[in-house]
Amino acid sequence: MRGVIQRVTEASVTVGGELVGSIGPGLMVLIAAGEGDTEKDADVLASKIANLRIFSDSEGKMNLSVLDTGGEVLGISQFTLFGDARKGRRPSFVGAMEPVQANELYECVIKGLRAAGVTKVATGRFRAEMKVALVNDGPVTLLVDTHKNF
Repeated sequence: MRGVIQRVTEASVTVGGELVGSIGPGLMVLIAAGEGDTEKDADVLASKIANLRIFSDSEGKMNLSVLDTGGEVLGISQFTLFGDARKGRRPSFVGAMEPVQANELYECVIKGLRAAGVTKVATGRFRAEMKVALVNDGPVTLLVDTHKNF
């Protein structure tokens, strides 16, 4: 699974003009499942998101997690993280998991974040055309791939 993790001061997502999720300070995470991913990958990604130390401590060092700060998480499904643009001009998405299984793994990540104790976990709407707004704090943006980083 892949996640793009952004430290934010605020983030929100709308679908068809309706606000469906919003958070204050915390993390906005784009989440994608690829072929071959399992619930273990979802658990690893959720744990990494919850425990990644990318918030500043009293000395200004990135030493605190979203759990430590009481921050919130907005999780957005985004299959395009598995887009492959190495050939031609149109990306291929053959590496992305089919939607039914992908949604199950996305939901596993969201449940894992809640089970880890994240104060508030908001979501977008799976397979919907979403408009995401955020204020990146830092900016701090990291890519996590459960098959490359662990």
